[in-house]
Amino acid sequence: MMRSVYNMKKIIITFIIMMLLLGCNNQNVFDLETFEQDRVIKIADEYLKAEPITITNFIAERSTGGVHDYYSEGDYWWPNPEDPTGPYIRKDGLTNPDNFVAHRKAMRRFSIIVPALVAAYKITGDEKYAEQAVKHLNAWFVNPDSKMNPNLLYAQAISGKVAGRGIGIIDTIHLVEVAQAIIVLEKKRFLSFGDALPIKQWFEEYLKWLVTSDFGIEERDNGNNHSTCWVMQAGMYAKLVNNEAVLIECREIYKHLILQRQVEADGSFPLELKRTKPYGYSLFNLDAMVMVCAILTDGTNNMWQFATEDGKNIKDAMEFMYPYIKDKSKWPYKKDVMYFDQWPVRQPSLLFAGFAFKESKYIELWKTLNPDPTEEEIIRNFPIRQPVLWI
Repeated sequence: MMRSVYNMKKIIITFIIMMLLLGCNNQNVFDLETFEQDRVIKIADEYLKAEPITITNFIAERSTGGVHDYYSEGDYWWPNPEDPTGPYIRKDGLTNPDNFVAHRKAMRRFSIIVPALVAAYKITGDEKYAEQAVKHLNAWFVNPDSKMNPNLLYAQAISGKVAGRGIGIIDTIHLVEVAQAIIVLEKKRFLSFGDALPIKQWFEEYLKWLVTSDFGIEERDNGNNHSTCWVMQAGMYAKLVNNEAVLIECREIYKHLILQRQVEADGSFPLELKRTKPYGYSLFNLDAMVMVCAILTDGTNNMWQFATEDGKNIKDAMEFMYPYIKDKSKWPYKKDVMYFDQWPVRQPSLLFAGFAFKESKYIELWKTLNPDPTEEEIIRNFPIRQPVLWI
């Protein structure tokens, strides 16, 4: 009897010691929902009366598509001063303010509203937030009068050159967190099978277009952050609609193409460092790559721990950028031609990698950064804003 009591005390003491040791790392005791609660609810409350606005609210006069076709124009393309009525010319990194952006803004608005509402629902359990989110989901994906066609045939057009480009697929990175919000609504059993079906059918059609169309294949093989964002999107939409074949493909692309071709031995992104916005693009590509790891990791596939044969891995990429997120003045490369002062914001790479690698320094830095930037250019490259939906 005495031996049994002694053994029980020993087990309890061992358990307490283990918990104390785990508690020494801040990330293990960080309550994300509590930390985010006030911010999320304040934002969500602002959107409770916001009516859905989709691309059908804006006519794109220069588009060769129809009213339900998403349309955008290449950011860095401008009229040629030597031929004002001729084809546009490229000025890398310099955004033309006269381009058509209404569809982009509508999608970004949608991508801010729905995740905020669903995050508030997850935190509070109040169905008013979920009900409002579903209104927007139905407007974009179900209602025949207002929904968007599930392709990007007319994205990032160039006046006088092309009606659309595969590179335009990057515009729908803003649907990635929307897809995660749908998963949360399903897990919470707010969306029934019947209600979720037409929404998920839209994503099934879009995913099929992403992986089979010429534009989709072109974007997949682009080589820089566009390829990373293709994998992030295809992986997320495949996860939503349970397409295991695409998930397997995405994991293979990440392992053998993304890491191998985009990450240098020191963890840097040489293809992004060559651009006119090397800091912003490095942050953006890191965020996308970290999200790829978060999306594609499951019980049998750990993307966080994967390394190529020559040792390239996501942790090294995080370690390369971390000092420059913490103190941008140490950035040893050229400054971005635009918006250098607006970065960094609350980069999701810090939080997700912080949890994955049990690195409290990442999480502590994440806490200090701006969670809700207002500059359009920053919002464009900051699609993951509600980590409560993910972690």
